Amino acid sequence: MKRVAALAAGLSLLVAGCGDTGDGDTAGKGSGSTLTVFAAASLTESFTALGKTFETSHQGVKVRFNFGGSSTLAQQIRQGAPADVFAAASPATMKQVSATSQVFTRNRLVIAVPPGNPGKVARLSDLSDRKLKVVLCAEQVPCGAAATRALGAAGVKVEPASQEQDVKAVLTKVQLGEADAGLVYRTDAKAAAGRVTGIEFPESAQAINEYPIVALPTAPRPAPAKEFVQLVLSAQGQAALSRAGFESAGAN
Repeated sequence: MKRVAALAAGLSLLVAGCGDTGDGDTAGKGSGSTLTVFAAASLTESFTALGKTFETSHQGVKVRFNFGGSSTLAQQIRQGAPADVFAAASPATMKQVSATSQVFTRNRLVIAVPPGNPGKVARLSDLSDRKLKVVLCAEQVPCGAAATRALGAAGVKVEPASQEQDVKAVLTKVQLGEADAGLVYRTDAKAAAGRVTGIEFPESAQAINEYPIVALPTAPRPAPAKEFVQLVLSAQGQAALSRAGFESAGAN
């Protein structure tokens, strides 16, 4: 009887082991699965909030974000970094990764200045003053390309004190008082209200960036990847983006 009991116990353990494959993500909502989202730095606040919303409705799924300059993120994906979703700050950057994507929002630039505006900046043309320390995004990243278009539309020449790899780096230098002004997205200035002041300028209309998003074809978690994109495109997702200062994808 002892041998029979031992065999029965062993068989039970074997069956239990075979039933646990360790892959609970077949429906996109399995226990312990992680959804990896690569997103432009300017989406940090809004996507972090949407990530929490997604986790609430997808029990056991953890959303992990990699925020940074869109061009840097695109390069990481091309080099094989595992990612499920990519949201870029420009269609041109998205095309480096995927030929199919959907534009989900738009953003425009403002002039960010430290509290008190010590450089007395009032308009875009003021940035040409060589006495001012102006910080811009590098031209190869979307916020830098937008700055180049806006400055060109205004006929303004700027000699930047530095060129940063993403918009948050520009914002940080302004916040710390290491720059008199910087060109950042409206959403970033809004998120940093009280630490910087955002100054609107009309030429920003010539440099509005469209943001595309895609569930990557190589996504390790394809089901939740598509569901996250659906959340961003939904009325709930669009409302969250609007609260952050983004514009509708169909705005003029």
